[in-house]
Amino acid sequence: MRRVENVFTLTGTDGQPYSSAVRGTLGGHRGGKLYGRLDCRAALRAIARGGYVKHRVFFLDEATAIAAGYRPCAVCMPLEYALWKQIC
Repeated sequence: MRRVENVFTLTGTDGQPYSSAVRGTLGGHRGGKLYGRLDCRAALRAIARGGYVKHRVFFLDEATAIAAGYRPCAVCMPLEYALWKQIC
């Protein structure tokens, strides 16, 4: 999420980036098509190792992430992941 004078880049339901004055509540990985909490230990570990950042996307909410075709992270959202796994 890039911030330029209170403008954030989020991903919409169509998977395309758009500018928003509201900060996203969830982060994701474009390549893995997954989303999770901004404090996810798996994502933070990957970022600390120098990866992940160039493929990172942000969503306003869970409904937007799902509509864009992303799945929940098994690490930081285990209940949501278990529900997703049941329907797949």
